[in-house]
Amino acid sequence: MSTQQLAVNTIKALAMDGVQRANSGHPGMPMGMADIATVLWSKHLLVDPAMPDWPDRDRFVLSNGHGSMLLYSLLHLAGFGLTMDDLKQFRKFGSKTPGHPEREPRLGIEMTTGPLGQGFAAGIGMALAEANLRRNFGAELVDHMTYAFVSDGDLMEGISSEAASFAGHLGLSKLVYLYDDNEISIGGSTDITFTEDVNARFGAYGWHVLDIDGHDRVAIDEAITAARADDRPSLIACHTHIAHGAPTAQDTSKSHGSPLGDDEIAATKAAMDFPVEPLFHVPEGVYDFFSSAMEAGNAARVAWEGRRDAAFSADGELADRWARQFDPGDVEAGPLGYQVGDLVATRQASERAINDLALKVPGLIGGSADLAPSTNTLIADAAEIQDDIGGRNIRFGVREHAMGAIVNGLAVHGGFRPYGATFLIFNDYMRGATRLAAVMDAPSIFVYTHDSVFLGEDGPTHQPIEHLASLRAMPNLWVIRPADANETLEAWELALNRHDGPVALLLTRQGLPNLERVPGAVARGGYIRRDGKDVTLIATGSEVSAALAAADLLDADGIGARVVSLPCWELFFAQDEEYQQKVLGTAPRVSVEAGSTFGWERIIGDDGLAIGLDRFGASAPDTVLAEQFGFTPESIATQTQQHLNR
Repeated sequence: MSTQQLAVNTIKALAMDGVQRANSGHPGMPMGMADIATVLWSKHLLVDPAMPDWPDRDRFVLSNGHGSMLLYSLLHLAGFGLTMDDLKQFRKFGSKTPGHPEREPRLGIEMTTGPLGQGFAAGIGMALAEANLRRNFGAELVDHMTYAFVSDGDLMEGISSEAASFAGHLGLSKLVYLYDDNEISIGGSTDITFTEDVNARFGAYGWHVLDIDGHDRVAIDEAITAARADDRPSLIACHTHIAHGAPTAQDTSKSHGSPLGDDEIAATKAAMDFPVEPLFHVPEGVYDFFSSAMEAGNAARVAWEGRRDAAFSADGELADRWARQFDPGDVEAGPLGYQVGDLVATRQASERAINDLALKVPGLIGGSADLAPSTNTLIADAAEIQDDIGGRNIRFGVREHAMGAIVNGLAVHGGFRPYGATFLIFNDYMRGATRLAAVMDAPSIFVYTHDSVFLGEDGPTHQPIEHLASLRAMPNLWVIRPADANETLEAWELALNRHDGPVALLLTRQGLPNLERVPGAVARGGYIRRDGKDVTLIATGSEVSAALAAADLLDADGIGARVVSLPCWELFFAQDEEYQQKVLGTAPRVSVEAGSTFGWERIIGDDGLAIGLDRFGASAPDTVLAEQFGFTPESIATQTQQHLNR
């Protein structure tokens, strides 16, 4: 038996044993893709266990993350930081080998996967990152591939269509996806629901498509070589058998997500001429096989370091540009030039902040879902990636699902502070990517304009009501809804200086009066804008100025009203209890926000008054909506008085 075949069999055995010990997992995919994985990792993938996160490494994404034992086995055998004990702790609490891969570049895990289609689309973001950096720094410093394993489920999810169309449009050539075409899904044969011509579909997207036997290792090698040489993104349709080699489980849907059982595992190992015992056995020669394969990556890394050092020595400006691209340090936006009282939509203030910060952060890059004129997110005097792959303005098209994941791919690749913009209502279309950014601590920035019912005449289909509460419910996501241009400036600074998770910026369509700046206040999440002892009005975004005007009316009636701006709950609740109580005070509390009141009880208490909108909106100008829904200063003051007098 060749060492290559022994390596394939070892991967299959480790996958079977790991799933069986956990009594949970997906053995079929790792067994079906073991041939593909062995060829890719031993002949093509350039990674280095000695320095897993070197910048010019190839990226590998397991989009079909349910088959995580395949990746864990490869990482262990190749000498990354996963031990045999880690494999034995598969799916156990606190282990390094959870049920689906979780981002840890130092272990060789480039991103968190599991929700099907997310890895597919994020990999395209990684390929875009490589192409952009290569254009700006040259192939001597940037020249790597992005590979991904993808499944029928990935291709069924709509996000893959959006992302594949985007990749084909841009011609991202250093992108190779190996499609596990095993014709089996959880519910049975894929022909009960998935009968399209996948190859023709991807050909129509502008991809290079190859069709091979996924167990013919010579054909796999030749296909990857051909894909690497083509100037288009490549899909290699690999016809495989799920649970390949299992006497009764092969080609069955049961093997997709259930342990094979001791008897089937023993029979499979016997058929492979592999020892049934001990479990988690790695035969002699397999470690050396993968170690030798990793020597190519190590050599590539050492050679890259030599080229980098020589290039930086010869060109100090290049070295400085590279350093700023990957680590601009803490950044601060300059004054936006607005005066107190100026009416400015926060989306417009955001545009000015973006363009100021773009001069200081070379890696700031982004775009919108065909809404650049509305979201105000273009970087002035920067090329569009349509015209120059090294540009900074990305035209995502009407593809919110893909946009969110591509932004994540850019973020986890390194070298970028990416943003994607759309109307807040359409976060529903990219919620999966938003959540995944939060799960994997990706520093993605999501810009959501038209942030409330006050977007006006477009009506309830476009007026976000429940979205603020929904986003705030997501752990590790900072949701910042600034009250004016100055808070918007600070919100952007916070977003760019955060490195351990995503930030959502919620911005207005309508103009808001600019308030006097309170430096550093947004970083604490909430602060006192106006003091008073009888009642505390707590507002966010566009409702802060309305609350301030209402406070003046209350003051005229002898009621001293404190006004608190609370742009970011997450940052506010991260402050110590003393600060929170100092800001909120002991007087009765009234919240003012043009959206769902859900969650405000945490701040105003059971006896507080929540002025909000727990119904869908209506089509009318924003001033009319404020009157009809009770958000004018007069209405806020009246509701507050009634609450105090009850």
